[in-house]
Amino acid sequence: MPELSSALHLHTVNRAASLFKRFFYALGALLLAVALASGWWLNQPLALASNALDLSIEPGTSARAVAQAVVDAGVQTRPSWLYVWFRLSGKARQIKAGSYEIESDTTPWALLQKLVQGEESLRSLTLVEGWNMRQVRAALQKAEQLTPDSRALPDDLLMSTLGKPGVPAEGRFFPDTYTYAKGSSDLAVLKRALRNMDRSLQAAWALRPSDSPLKSPDEALILASIVEKETSRAADRPQIAGVFTNRLRTGMLLQTDPTVIYGLGEAFDGNLRKRDLQTDTPWNTYTRPGLPPTPIAMPGKAALLAAVQPQSTRALYFVARGDGSSQFSATLQEHNRAVNKYQRGQ
Repeated sequence: MPELSSALHLHTVNRAASLFKRFFYALGALLLAVALASGWWLNQPLALASNALDLSIEPGTSARAVAQAVVDAGVQTRPSWLYVWFRLSGKARQIKAGSYEIESDTTPWALLQKLVQGEESLRSLTLVEGWNMRQVRAALQKAEQLTPDSRALPDDLLMSTLGKPGVPAEGRFFPDTYTYAKGSSDLAVLKRALRNMDRSLQAAWALRPSDSPLKSPDEALILASIVEKETSRAADRPQIAGVFTNRLRTGMLLQTDPTVIYGLGEAFDGNLRKRDLQTDTPWNTYTRPGLPPTPIAMPGKAALLAAVQPQSTRALYFVARGDGSSQFSATLQEHNRAVNKYQRGQ
């Protein structure tokens, strides 16, 4: 009988081992199937309600809430699947707040990478050299997905809000291309442009010669804005700045048309007439000596450098040739001949 008992025990053990092996193989096959299915899902483009979706994640949002926000934005999948993926990846706590764009080829894997790396959907706004403040405001209003917080602020209150109370807004923003996230305030863009101009102006001011007639960085900015509006030809900027520097040194009127046009404001209809040159405004450099009270536009880096490092020249006059370049003259007689040649067709 002991032999029979031992045989039965051995049979039971073998049967249990066989069942365990079957269970183990089945579990392994199931886990392998789940892993293969998960790997397939992670690399398949997510189904979207439209070609591109906007996703906004606020600071402090949990991984579960992020998964739900993704689905609420129009991603057609189960939020529980996304949440499990976020947790199993070990990166759930690394998801960053921001504004994101989910495109039609985005996979769950790529989506998590985008959220972890903070690859926000960015728009851009370009401020152009030579623009005045009216043009800057118009560009801000047309900018895509940029919150217009500055729209209701007059220039003086705008500059106070940006930390520059009492400073004229004209010419104070550096012309460049600025990127921003969807829903950003236009005040944030303006603050960056303001800081850029401050840095560029200070860097240029440090390069001025000791005998410069300019008394402050503000005067350099004003002169640079005039140079910017007088020509778009880079090669002529230093010499044009040299003409105005010579005039400032000798006390001559600057007599520059762009300042007159700026003083006319919206009344300027595209034609500058003799009566406009004789109509006194703070910016009419035909009726008032020295520099005008404010810049007349946003100067770029080249114009700033030209203003503080003007070309050494005997010229006191210049006239447009009609091809974008200028003819420079040292005497009024030479200038009158150049005007007859290039402006009056004589």
